[in-house]
Amino acid sequence: MAIGEQAIVHGAAHRGLIDLRAMSLAWPSLSDLLVSSQEAAPIGLLGAPLAAGSVTPGRCDLAPQALRAILPRIARYDIDTGRECGRAIADLGDLPLRDLTIENATPPICDGVSDSVGKHSLTLLIGGNNAVTRPGFHGMAAATGLALADVGLITLDAHFDMRSTADGLANGNPVRALLEDGLPGRNIVQMGLAPFANSKGMHNEALAAGNLVVPLAEFERAGVAASVARALDRLAHCAAIMVDCDIDVIDRSQFPAAPGARAGGMAARDFFAAARLLAADRRVKLLDLTEWDPPLDPSDLSALTAGRWLAEVVAGFDARA
Repeated sequence: MAIGEQAIVHGAAHRGLIDLRAMSLAWPSLSDLLVSSQEAAPIGLLGAPLAAGSVTPGRCDLAPQALRAILPRIARYDIDTGRECGRAIADLGDLPLRDLTIENATPPICDGVSDSVGKHSLTLLIGGNNAVTRPGFHGMAAATGLALADVGLITLDAHFDMRSTADGLANGNPVRALLEDGLPGRNIVQMGLAPFANSKGMHNEALAAGNLVVPLAEFERAGVAASVARALDRLAHCAAIMVDCDIDVIDRSQFPAAPGARAGGMAARDFFAAARLLAADRRVKLLDLTEWDPPLDPSDLSALTAGRWLAEVVAGFDARA
């Protein structure tokens, strides 16, 4: 609702013409699904406001609260399917990561994700920068009791995230760090990689490790459904899967608040469709959303896009067989 519309509505309410509470009930939103962390819910939402170690310094730590703030504007009803999202989401709050290095933030993220995965069928880890992916992955593995050979990672990302770890952990090297931790390359699928945003060396190393690499052009030629099916089939041997949604995979004109996003990136519509299809797979225990830097977008476009991502994930979860 635009500011002018809000003034009209609130003015009418003051005159007794509109019952705001009734209007709220007539407009069910995603915010209605949030419940206390103490209540039973199939989905857990955990904020990981980590900003340290970013290749491009920014305020990705503001993203968890920005996501919660936009939810009243995201309706629960999907007109395309005629279904309304109705699964409760336990808001687990934000982890206390302020001023922590990635190394020091790793244990609390691991523990927080492990606890959530143990209690909820699906956990949503809201970064923060992409460095939260590695500890999130280990937290999921710990909660499921699975060895690294039995867990998989799917990334929707413009980048390989295969920078060197010689100088420490960063948001540009979680995939390399996981490989160095012992995650087999055959358990990694990387989709949406952008042209002129990566190095030949990283590409060669990803292929040599055994990662399935699906560049953006190949993803678009095959289509969303076929690309997601290929990714899930590749990880058929995995009992649990994490999906890393680095939002800089989206075309920058459709998501200005991602410092690493490029012109000509993935269409937001395709990103939404992929997120929904992946969330529908029962083996997906954890999805993260990373690299959203809210102050970079003075409009509400990026926030609405992130909110729509959450709606798509919940809709996908609701569709699980």
